[in-house]
Amino acid sequence: MNVNKNNFEAEVMNSDIPVLVDFWASWCGPCKMLGPILEELEPEYAGRLKIAKVNIDDEMELARAHRVMSVPTLMLVKDGKIVDTFVGFRPKHELKPILDAAL
Repeated sequence: MNVNKNNFEAEVMNSDIPVLVDFWASWCGPCKMLGPILEELEPEYAGRLKIAKVNIDDEMELARAHRVMSVPTLMLVKDGKIVDTFVGFRPKHELKPILDAAL
């Protein structure tokens, strides 16, 4: 799911399930490597966790508001609070335990 400044609050901060937000850019090599991993994870966590993507080039204000300094930045939001933030590429086997712990 792509989110922007218009729906970020509703889709991420007010979500009734945890949300993994991927701040990414089309020119970012590690972002391109992470994209397919997140696509694989999405059906595994369907109904229990949302995966949201924010293109920082299109949503600079949103990236600034969340202090995104480099990409990819993954932000885990639960109950309207940012509970964890990761900068840089993470393989699937590192992401799964983090996501499982948030459920």
